[in-house]
Amino acid sequence: MNDPKNTDNKNSLNIEITDEISQGTYSNLAIIAHSKAEFVIDFTRVLPGTPKAKVHSRIIMTPQHAKMLARALNDNISKFESVNGEIRVEGSGNINNFPGFEGDSGNTKIN
Repeated sequence: MNDPKNTDNKNSLNIEITDEISQGTYSNLAIIAHSKAEFVIDFTRVLPGTPKAKVHSRIIMTPQHAKMLARALNDNISKFESVNGEIRVEGSGNINNFPGFEGDSGNTKIN
């Protein structure tokens, strides 16, 4: 009894999220490293006048999933900018030139 109108169930994914995770975690800096087998993305918060930042979340993914994430993020940024205008980024995007913060972040270390 295959109902051709009911094809949504085969292609849908039920994703559950806990109350704690649904609150989200703020990050204003992502540090990305990779090997041949994986990409590691550390999300942190940098505060003015604080020489130390704590990693609040680490995501590890395959190169293929990292590329899919990059495509999805670029697609969403394009959609956002088409409605809200271009997102301007100060500086070079280099961790050493973190916008809005003074001091030397060139000695970034992950402990």
